[in-house]
Amino acid sequence: MEPEPHMTVSRIALFVSLAALPAASADDWPCWRGPGHNGISAETGWLDRWPDGGPRVLWKAEVGTGFSSFAVAGGRVYTLGNADNTDTVFCFEAATGKALWSHAYPSDLGDKFFEGGPTSTPAVDGDRVYTIGRWGDAFCFEAATGKIVWSKNIVQETGLPAPGWGLAGSPVVHGDLLLLNAGDAGLALEKATGKVAWKSAAKEPGYSTPLVVRRGDAELLLLGSGKSYLAVDPRTGREAWRVKWVTQYGCNAADPVVDGDRVFLSTGYGKGAALLKPGAGEPEVVWQGKVMRNQMNPCVLVGGFLFGADGDAGQKGALKCVELATGAEKWAKERFGPGAVTVADGRLIALSEKGELTVAPASPEGFQPTARAQVLGGKCWTVPVLANGRIYARNAAGDVVCLDVKKP
Repeated sequence: MEPEPHMTVSRIALFVSLAALPAASADDWPCWRGPGHNGISAETGWLDRWPDGGPRVLWKAEVGTGFSSFAVAGGRVYTLGNADNTDTVFCFEAATGKALWSHAYPSDLGDKFFEGGPTSTPAVDGDRVYTIGRWGDAFCFEAATGKIVWSKNIVQETGLPAPGWGLAGSPVVHGDLLLLNAGDAGLALEKATGKVAWKSAAKEPGYSTPLVVRRGDAELLLLGSGKSYLAVDPRTGREAWRVKWVTQYGCNAADPVVDGDRVFLSTGYGKGAALLKPGAGEPEVVWQGKVMRNQMNPCVLVGGFLFGADGDAGQKGALKCVELATGAEKWAKERFGPGAVTVADGRLIALSEKGELTVAPASPEGFQPTARAQVLGGKCWTVPVLANGRIYARNAAGDVVCLDVKKP
C-alpha cells in the first residue's frame, strides 16, 4: 500500500536516539554498521598493537568485484561480489574461511565510473539472512544452509526505479519488516514472506541505508532520497519531516548520524555537512559547512566527536575528527582517501583507500596510531569489520582478508 499522507509533526516527539537490535552473540556484527547501527562495536580485549608485519592472517578468499561489507553472526560471515555479470552471495565459516554455501544470480556488473558490483551488506536476523542487489534482486535465505525462503525483484514488482548507480543501501530488519531504501521515501517488505507492506512514490532514492531511531515509543526511519534526507514512520511510511539536500548526481549516500535530538548529515561532491535539530516543520540548522564531506561511508560518533573520511574518490582526502556540536575540525590525517572507519573499545579501526589498516585512539587530541599494516592492495572503500577477535576487510576486486586480533 502507499504511505499515508504527510502528517502534522507538531504533536510528534521527534527527539530520537539510535535503536539497538540484539545480535546473535555479544561480539557478532550481524548487519551494516553493526548491532547498534552506528559503526561502534562493544567488543573489548582485542589487540590494538601489532608486530611490524601486522596481525596474523587467518584466511583469504576471492568473492568478485564489489564493495559489500560483512555480516558476522553465529560463526558465519556473509558478503557479496560479482563476476561475469553474476552476483554471488557468499557464506564462509568465520574462523577458517571454509566456504559453507553460496548463491549466484544474473546481475549486470554496473561499472559506470567505478568498478561496479554489489554495494550493500547482508543482514542476519536469527536463522535468516537478507540481501539486496543493485538492480532490485532481494533474497531471504536460511542462514545456515543458503536455502531460499523467498526472493523477488523489487524494481520489477513495485515499479520503483533504481538510481543511476543502482540500489546501494543495505537491508534493515525492524520487527516484522524488512526496510529498504527504494522509492522516494523507502520500501517495507514483510520479512517472513517478502510481501510489500508499504511503498513510497516512484522517484529515485538515494544510496544510504535506512536508519531506525527511537525515543520511548516513538520511532522514525531516516534515509536519503535523490534530493533530500527525510524521516518516515517505519510501520506505515507516513512522512514526518524532510530537508532538501541536493548533492551532485543525487549521491546522498552516507547514513545520517543521530545524537539525542540532533541529526548530522554529510555528503561528497563538495556538498558538505550540517547538524540539524528536527522539530515542528522543517528541521532547524544548527551549523552547516564543508568541514566533512562523506562521499560514501558515514562518520562514527564517539564522545561528541565525528570520525570519518572527508573527500571524494580521485582526491587525496583526509581522515578527520570534527566536533559535532560546533563543526570545528580537531585534526586531519591527509592522504587517507575515501576509505572507511569503524570503532571498538574507544579505538578507530581505519582502512585507507589504498589498503592500509590503522588502529588509533578515537580522540580529538590528535591522530596517534598504535598499530598499522598494509593488509590489501587495490582500491578499498569498504568498511572493515571487527567481530569475535577477527578483522575482516576487502578491496574492490574482491580480495578478502581475515586477520587475527585476539589477545593470547
